[in-house]
Amino acid sequence: MLRELDWMTYIMIILASYRFTHLIVFDKITEFLRNPFMKKEKVKSEDGHTEIKKVPTSKFGYLLNCYWCAGVWSAILIALGYFFIPAIAMPLIFIFSIAGAQAILETFVGVGTKAIDLLSAAKKRMD
Repeated sequence: MLRELDWMTYIMIILASYRFTHLIVFDKITEFLRNPFMKKEKVKSEDGHTEIKKVPTSKFGYLLNCYWCAGVWSAILIALGYFFIPAIAMPLIFIFSIAGAQAILETFVGVGTKAIDLLSAAKKRMD
């Protein structure tokens, strides 16, 4: 079974798992899945400011809010789908892997753009 897994498919599964995890934990579109398992709580920071944070109400809520936890389960789900129902899983893996790679590239572009803006602002202050 694992001998049939080539490196390109393995990379696609990794990227798909990354994107699927991000979808579950962070994206606005899946907030409706997380909200029933979260509650708002006032938290006082070290500097004395009070802020309202969303905290999990259960272990399942923690799973939906924890990147590392959700990552393990999404990897298991995607791998099982690949091995047992590849006709359904492979199109989803393909789409999620493209989206995952795009998200990683966008992160680097965003960081680069912010660095350029920061350097430009610093240069203007020096002039």
